[in-house]
Amino acid sequence: MHLSATRTGGVAAAAALLLSLTPLAASADIPDVPVPGARAVPAADSLQQAFGVAADRYGVPADLLLAVSYLQSRWDAHDGSPSVGGGYGPMHLTDARTPWPRLADGEGMLAQAASLTRRPVAELRADPAANVRGGAALLAAAQRRAGHAPSADPARWRDALALFSGAQEPAAARAYADEVFAVLREGPHRTNDAGQRIALPAHRSTAGAPESTDRSAAPARDAAASTGPVECPPTVSCEWIPAPYKRLDGSSDGDFGNHDLADRDRDGSIDYIVVHDTEGSWKTALRLVQKPDYVSWQYTLRSSDGHIAQHVPLKDVAWHAGNWYTNATSVGLEHEGVLTAPDAWYTEAMYRASARLTRYLAERYDIPLDRLHVLGHDNVPGATPESVRGMHTDPGPYWDWAHYFELLGKPFVPTAGPDSAVVTVRPEYQAHRPPYTGCGKKSTEPCPEHASGAVRLHTAPDAKAPPVKDIGRGTDSTVQVNDTGARASTGQSFAVAERRGDWTAIWYLGQKAWFTNPAARPTAVNTTAPLLTPRAGLASIPVYGRAYPEASAYPADVPAQPVVPLTYRIPAGQRYVVGERAPGTYFHAKEYGKPGRVIRGTEVYYEIQYGHRIGYVKESDVTVLGG
Repeated sequence: MHLSATRTGGVAAAAALLLSLTPLAASADIPDVPVPGARAVPAADSLQQAFGVAADRYGVPADLLLAVSYLQSRWDAHDGSPSVGGGYGPMHLTDARTPWPRLADGEGMLAQAASLTRRPVAELRADPAANVRGGAALLAAAQRRAGHAPSADPARWRDALALFSGAQEPAAARAYADEVFAVLREGPHRTNDAGQRIALPAHRSTAGAPESTDRSAAPARDAAASTGPVECPPTVSCEWIPAPYKRLDGSSDGDFGNHDLADRDRDGSIDYIVVHDTEGSWKTALRLVQKPDYVSWQYTLRSSDGHIAQHVPLKDVAWHAGNWYTNATSVGLEHEGVLTAPDAWYTEAMYRASARLTRYLAERYDIPLDRLHVLGHDNVPGATPESVRGMHTDPGPYWDWAHYFELLGKPFVPTAGPDSAVVTVRPEYQAHRPPYTGCGKKSTEPCPEHASGAVRLHTAPDAKAPPVKDIGRGTDSTVQVNDTGARASTGQSFAVAERRGDWTAIWYLGQKAWFTNPAARPTAVNTTAPLLTPRAGLASIPVYGRAYPEASAYPADVPAQPVVPLTYRIPAGQRYVVGERAPGTYFHAKEYGKPGRVIRGTEVYYEIQYGHRIGYVKESDVTVLGG
């Protein structure tokens, strides 16, 4: 979440093998008791078996139950820990505090599931198999409540799915049902957080949800799925909750908030999508974005169901990135969540809605789907040397970029041989669990062990070697969860500086940085990409946090903005992966009520993956090498 956004020359704003089972007639009167003589199954497949048993007992198609659970939790149990909504287990059964449709005796999903299965709530929370039975019982009850008989055809459960979602908005309920059918078509398989192997066979055709090979696509719904002047794909639930564009009360200089009018659809200045998390609740985020003296962003996504609210038209400039150049050239997506509590907030429903939205934006503005154009807020550079230390760190090391890009249809896969000049960071998310601190009140307090998509970078090929130092921050790097100084994240690509046994070195922040990359369990894949290096004869070149035009490009009525290099440099011989190439631009927004202007220069810049954050270098300073 952004508590501040810097505007230069304008306003300063504060702020899983499926068991084919013939279902029994579903009945709330069937007690949920162990099946006599049930054969033992291998431990790693026991949850898969549990889905089949639960589906059989409650008359729910087993594949549908698997799809619902995948959407709820990706089949993870989180060791009995609840989500922020009080959701437990593979079916994400919520507690009594969460409003949910009345399908049985009790309040909330857990109490109603306990009533239907005749199992105690504590067991439904802690035992994944019992949790799955509870979810199956609730889905069967929803089918009865919808006035439908049990069916082996998943498509006949659409109304039950909408009820099961618990969504208050009809559009969000329809979107949930659509998403379940999308999961059925995809047929995911994975090993969950407890080491359980789960597989769901793909349904190549599902009635009520047309077949699609696009992982980001889903069936279109009627226009009621969206409200107001929203700019969203028809595959998500979206509403319009505008951010205010107005003069600030008591302002003596015509100051205004909380975004700028622009014409970005015409001038083609949108190059990036920035992924944030709110570091707070949906309600808080909506309250803040509606304050004229606070900052703004284009979209907020709700954790529980992926519902989206749009606040600022895409043509206009929101104040979200903490870097005015990035604000002017990007769209900001805020995700309800807290980076230190990913299991509580980063839900599958939200990942999928976000991926659909990002795909829509990328197609609309011709934005490449890679990590140099789809940025985390923690990848945005400081605009000036003074701002580097205060840059944000969300969505953090626990955000699953690999899964996100799989949903985008752009997985990170090898594209080169073992001696490639470029590697793309890609640890196996579930198995990769580097330690972090600072998830509690103290920065030195260890965080709970958790999967991560980030690798740690060292000064030497030795796990005991110090982490590389981020000179721009002026402090030694740590393993603190908010410290990005010695971190490379999934999808980021870097030039290889050296390989030595199980270690790979990359050029990073002007130095050689090492990370463990054993052949038996690689944390990066070999790829290709264009590279650049300082032009011959230059000992080093500066790195910038923004790509502003030269002074002569500004008209007389627009003050020229200083082109200030950061404290970072690229020494001769080092190479960095190239992203966007564009002339220097500055978005000038001064007068209330009038769209701002884009000033473009002749000085051309290249975006590079410099460290954990991107940077910019002048074309005149570099030589570009082939990919």
